[in-house]
Amino acid sequence: MPVLTLVLICGGVLVAAVVGIILWGWLSTRRIAAQAERMVPPLGKFIEINGSRIHYYEVGEGEPIVMIHGLGGHYHQFRQPLMEAIGPGYRMIALDREGSGHSTRADGRTGRLPEQAALIKAFIDAMKLDRPMLVGHSLGGAVALQTAVDYPESVSGVALLSPLTQMMDALNPEFRRLYLPSPLIRRFLSHTFAVPLALRNGDRVMRFVFGPNTPPEDFAIEGGGMLSLRPGHFYATASDLVAIPLDLAQLQARYGSLKMPVGVLYGRGDQVLDYRIHGERMLDQVPNLDLELIDGVGHMPQYAETNRVAAFIRRIAERAFAVDRSVAVG
Repeated sequence: MPVLTLVLICGGVLVAAVVGIILWGWLSTRRIAAQAERMVPPLGKFIEINGSRIHYYEVGEGEPIVMIHGLGGHYHQFRQPLMEAIGPGYRMIALDREGSGHSTRADGRTGRLPEQAALIKAFIDAMKLDRPMLVGHSLGGAVALQTAVDYPESVSGVALLSPLTQMMDALNPEFRRLYLPSPLIRRFLSHTFAVPLALRNGDRVMRFVFGPNTPPEDFAIEGGGMLSLRPGHFYATASDLVAIPLDLAQLQARYGSLKMPVGVLYGRGDQVLDYRIHGERMLDQVPNLDLELIDGVGHMPQYAETNRVAAFIRRIAERAFAVDRSVAVG
């Protein structure tokens, strides 16, 4: 057999194998995503904000609290069991950030912090909320802080759970595979291999995020965990991660301008973000910061210490609304 013919045959086989692998990834992704959509349908309502379709879940009556989840998260991370534990007296609204959960992200939007803050401000206006307090978890903490410094007239206070607050020298190894600067590569992987790999590595990731605590047994369905197994969710998560360093340093420099009540709660066992960097360092950056640290608790304190987290949120809310309403009356 001539060498050229052999090369062509081998090349054809290789191309066919690559196409077959890509097709397998695409079909697997579609199957897994469809199953996730069936098993975890939206429980809230939708509203159009700046071209994005935002899903939100609302419960209770009283002073408004808007809850913002973290990287790769969704509204379920507040819905159960935290909202019930916080109790009466508050109108609590947990939203899915753009592209996450059941929300969509409009074309051309990048996930940068000022952009996300502008959406939160537009959401507050569209819902006709009177200076709500913001509760932010992880990356949602950075979004809440950006909203507070950009639109202080629209926010009464900020209560942060395991928040991202400081620039870091290097990415945690668990997040490096999500750092995909090329939108084209992000889009390709989101529709082929990212979802099957996420399903395969799910247990390890959950141990990392929740550790040293254990995740709820019903987290996949009742806790909404399966929502991450969809192409759009992966693309938004990777986009958010790439966007963080573009604005976080500038945000840090503005913490001193915060005049409203601000609270930070951190678990000393957090494996995702170091409480000494993202929590204790805030004592020198935010005037009159209320910092609460909990031993033996990881990155998801709302599950590990639900009642204590609920008490923390109520404490900051009482300060925030007392100050805000007294100013309004005066």
